[in-house]
Amino acid sequence: MTNEQKSILLKIARQSVEAAVAGQKPQKPHSDEPELNTPCGCFVTLKNKDELRGCIGQFIADKPLIELVGDMAVAAATGDPRFMADRITPKEVKELDIEISVLSPLKKTDNPLNLRLGIDGIYIKKGYANGCFLPQVATETGWSKEEFLSYCCGHKAGLKPDAWKDKNTEVYLFTAEIIEEES
Repeated sequence: MTNEQKSILLKIARQSVEAAVAGQKPQKPHSDEPELNTPCGCFVTLKNKDELRGCIGQFIADKPLIELVGDMAVAAATGDPRFMADRITPKEVKELDIEISVLSPLKKTDNPLNLRLGIDGIYIKKGYANGCFLPQVATETGWSKEEFLSYCCGHKAGLKPDAWKDKNTEVYLFTAEIIEEES
């Protein structure tokens, strides 16, 4: 993506968060940029002084990327169940750092250890249980491949930590283009 396209997405995300936290309906975004109007999965992550304040996304896009970014920004700000008891306040919004992860399509792998730490994210599914980690989680935590997979199973999907080794567990890899605001 070009710097201008990245700026547009960050602006949409910030405006959407500001409106949602203020109890207003965000404006529907529009762009003539073909890349921004292509359906594409994404996650929006909100942090305040490096502390997570919300992260929600969607792998499969049912709308243009520019619209999905706005929707996921609202969901991250107001709908992340981990922060329902400590919601983002209007005063806090200006302190938030916004990160958008634009996702590649999921690719199923038969060998989860083929993942490239810091490059590939993972989506793990067994029955109705599922969880994911974005690629940057491996970089932020310093985990090994086994730890990355095990933490996703145990802490995100609610499975046994070694469930990724089970042939009935589906493991998918994906990459992400990370878009961050300038500090």
